[in-house]
Amino acid sequence: MIISMKLHSTKEEIAQVKARIEEFGYKVHSIEGEERVVIGAVGVGDVTNCLESLEAMPQVEKAVRISAPYKFVSKEFRQAKTEIKVRGTVIGGDEFVVMAGPCSVENEKQILESAEIVARAGAKILRGGAFKPRTSPYDFQGLELEGLKLLDKARRATGLGIITEVMSDRDVPMVAEYADILQIGARNMQNFSLLKTLGQCGRPILLKRGMSSTVKELLMSAEYIVAHGNPQVMLCERGIRTFETVTRNTCDIAAVAALNELTHLPVILDPSHATGKRSLVPALSRAAVAIGADGLIVEVHPNPEKAMSDGAQSLDPKQFAQMMEDLKPYIELWKRRPELAAQHVAV
Repeated sequence: MIISMKLHSTKEEIAQVKARIEEFGYKVHSIEGEERVVIGAVGVGDVTNCLESLEAMPQVEKAVRISAPYKFVSKEFRQAKTEIKVRGTVIGGDEFVVMAGPCSVENEKQILESAEIVARAGAKILRGGAFKPRTSPYDFQGLELEGLKLLDKARRATGLGIITEVMSDRDVPMVAEYADILQIGARNMQNFSLLKTLGQCGRPILLKRGMSSTVKELLMSAEYIVAHGNPQVMLCERGIRTFETVTRNTCDIAAVAALNELTHLPVILDPSHATGKRSLVPALSRAAVAIGADGLIVEVHPNPEKAMSDGAQSLDPKQFAQMMEDLKPYIELWKRRPELAAQHVAV
């Protein structure tokens, strides 16, 4: 249920409504604006009687039932886009945000050079894997804590925010100590113990869509994190597994537009994993801007031919700089979305 309070409701009035909701067996989650508070209620209880009771309270403007199975991440719960602040950058706001860097943190020289490359080209967030889930147990697994410390050093050298993957609920406190954003990889999208822990970590989360997961399943996984106390969630389309073999995965570009209709959470596209080919990354990045994504997460390496993982899909410094330059006219149109929408309505 969503309960919309009347304008300028007092803290005491809000507390009374929350207490009434809890009497019916529901958990409470509220969004507090400058003038109005919206309260979400989730759980199992007597919906009809609860709604009638709440609507009878003088401080309640409206109480409605949410039809979507994902409550807190639904557009029914919140119309305005969630904005996530990371070191002066706002994701989900009026800036198209690019996160970029190597698949893996390999050594100090490599990650510091990568940070300088992506910062110079206009990226705001440095990506780099300290923990690497690999299909083969013999492949490079990451530098772990040493890698986190190197990412922190790169942040202090460049001012970039840091995003890195966390694979286990037991590692969340350690990774949160160093990272600005915690990334959940496709293989862990439905690791529910991890998702619950992320709900209490206090850091923004980038949740990647599972390789064989539906959009609804992605949203339900995001609901786990938000319902456990963390509203700072971004969704990432990174390609799904289909019968197609010409690309590493099949990019469900329509999912970006669909998610923008269904949820208030920011939507990020990963063109590197979606294609597996560096030659296709720039074109798909332009498509991401055009279809309304809030940002990109791109793999960039100082020397892709020598990368310890995902070299084939990593852009080199020159290619990344050119891609960022080519994106500028698309981003200028992207920034006019509210203006264009108003023009469309006027016509």
